[in-house]
Amino acid sequence: MKNIAKNLRHLRNLKDLTQEQFADDIEVSRSRIGSYEEGRSEPSIETLIIISSYFNLPIDVLVKNDLTAAEDASFIEIGNQRILFPITVDGENEDLIEVIPVKASAGYLRGYADPEYIEHLDKIKLPFLPTGKHRAFPIKGDSMLPVKSGSYIVAKFIEDIHDLKSGRTYIVITLNDGIVYKRIYNEIEEKRALKLVSDNKKYDPYYIYANEVLELWEFTCSINTQEYDENELKLSSIINMFNDLGVELKALKRIMN
Repeated sequence: MKNIAKNLRHLRNLKDLTQEQFADDIEVSRSRIGSYEEGRSEPSIETLIIISSYFNLPIDVLVKNDLTAAEDASFIEIGNQRILFPITVDGENEDLIEVIPVKASAGYLRGYADPEYIEHLDKIKLPFLPTGKHRAFPIKGDSMLPVKSGSYIVAKFIEDIHDLKSGRTYIVITLNDGIVYKRIYNEIEEKRALKLVSDNKKYDPYYIYANEVLELWEFTCSINTQEYDENELKLSSIINMFNDLGVELKALKRIMN
């Protein structure tokens, strides 16, 4: 259990706990915590179960994985478990972004909870990003114009769905819809659901229940893989204008009827 000592120390620091506070929380002595963190002794199975429950992490994750690369407490919900994915860093200790390739995007639902799958994804470095865990997702279709099909959305992992800010755009991972990029409105209190809205108004909004959300990632930036030409930009603006006009006319018709 060579990872236990450094993992315990790191997880405790992520929670801003002193050894004494941590010891009080799990009802052991401070000296025993010091002994664990210094590698002079190892926790018993009973103590590992308590520590596992305290950090909401499976025991095998605590024992088998080096968690010290994580720079904040970014957890991913899997059922009633929360799995910590360390932030990937390069040799200069700079954050790297995992890129979900287009051909493998369908497999992300099977692999998002598998550290080995994540580890083998291609990675890029964007030094201007804010702190936090980021990942790049491929976009298909025209529902979020002017973001083109084939672009990538770089987004920051949101640990708690209640931190969602209505009206902003997010990558949402759901069991039924896979990877979608939408403008989201938080209606959890009223409907226990999120309202997903496309910027292209020819697509109708729809709802997904909050408990169907596997992952939530907030937009940071987009990477276009194709250049827009002048005519295409003008056409996109015209399409959006007529789409907006059509929505307004439908609403007016309902009022008059």
